Amino acid sequence: MNSDKRLELPRILTLGFIVIILIGTLLLSLPVAAKSGHATNYLDSFFTATSATCITGMTVVNTALHWSLFGKIVILSLVEIGGLGFMTFAVLLFIFLRRKVDLKTSLLTQQSLNLQSAANIYGIVRLVVVFSMAIQALGTVLLFVDFYPRYGFWKGLGFSIFHSISAFCNAGFDLYDDSLTRFATDPYILIVLSLLIIAGSLGFIVWKDILFYKEDHRLSLHTKLALTTYLGLVVISFFVYLITERNFADQHGLTTFQRIVDTYFISVTPRTAGFYIFDYHSFSDAGVLFTVVLMFIGGTPGSTAGGVKTTTVGILLIKVWSILRGHRDATFMGRRFSDDNVNRSLTLGFLVTVVLVIACLALLITESVPRHMGLEYVFFDVVSAFGTTGLSLGLIPKLTVIGKLIFCVLMFMGRVGIFTVMYSVLNSTNNDDEFRYPEENVMIG
Repeated sequence: MNSDKRLELPRILTLGFIVIILIGTLLLSLPVAAKSGHATNYLDSFFTATSATCITGMTVVNTALHWSLFGKIVILSLVEIGGLGFMTFAVLLFIFLRRKVDLKTSLLTQQSLNLQSAANIYGIVRLVVVFSMAIQALGTVLLFVDFYPRYGFWKGLGFSIFHSISAFCNAGFDLYDDSLTRFATDPYILIVLSLLIIAGSLGFIVWKDILFYKEDHRLSLHTKLALTTYLGLVVISFFVYLITERNFADQHGLTTFQRIVDTYFISVTPRTAGFYIFDYHSFSDAGVLFTVVLMFIGGTPGSTAGGVKTTTVGILLIKVWSILRGHRDATFMGRRFSDDNVNRSLTLGFLVTVVLVIACLALLITESVPRHMGLEYVFFDVVSAFGTTGLSLGLIPKLTVIGKLIFCVLMFMGRVGIFTVMYSVLNSTNNDDEFRYPEENVMIG
């Protein structure tokens, strides 16, 4: 397969997500999609469809109050497609039709799921779908235990299905007008939702290694790094929030156990889930800053999460540490990261930073910042959009037309991947340079 063919793949993936978003926009703009029976304007429908497909959870209209049952089903369908990747459903269609998956579809699925190889696509897709459905079904049952006494059978079942899918896909959509603040004193719901969030944000490659560990008796370097970084961030986040948000227990009348569970929950959700149990305006400045850092990092590659990804941060930290110790290579658990791994991590971190700065500059020009707020009012939401987290300090409902479009672009780049989008726009080539210039050093630092 020549390089020209390979270069079509990022563009096809990008266009595929755009098509899904446009279909969702048309469906959500129908009168039947709104509770009022009136058509929702195209821009708000487009924003919601983008947020759902890119599993972000940002909304310009209240999900619970604005959308009808049909509209909520459309949103949930977009969340599922966006979370698992539309190429997963394309391969499923091939399976149902008993047709062989062609090479291009295999390669597209490989890129969509961040797989290292296009081999055995059938088996991998089956694993992804069966695992995802099983976890979401289990989540529905566990949530139903709590929701059934609250809402009755049918409403409780509907709420259980919606929030199980939303949590597993790290989408952040909910059926309340204040996210999950009413569950701040309900450890059971928070623990169930947090486990669903973790299951979705660890990544299918990691789960494949874990599930088949008894057969293979080994974990890949990717899985080792992803698990180490992920668990490390959860532990660090837990203790940071314990220190920075010491007033939560007194403010909300929490018991010691509730305080521990709530702190654990807010340590998990900012990494792209988007649910909140406390208004972020009540967080300390240190807590808001640390939340921005978590949203920037995100989850694991090949998962339903966004951000620059845990493995990217892990590689960069290891590389910096190796340089500071005077070592040439970045090594982890007896393995050396390739130069390509390190260079892509550096490039990704730089590109994301540039995109976020440009977006902030544009929004500071087009949007109004309240007098009592500073730069964090815009920067928090910008990082949240790119990290497909969905948390907000209040900017989203007040966005201008230009602001909404900027956020749609940020959410899209955060979900599809900045490399995929850049390759599609720039029509980059993967050919190695035919020649190399002489090497020379410049002063650094």
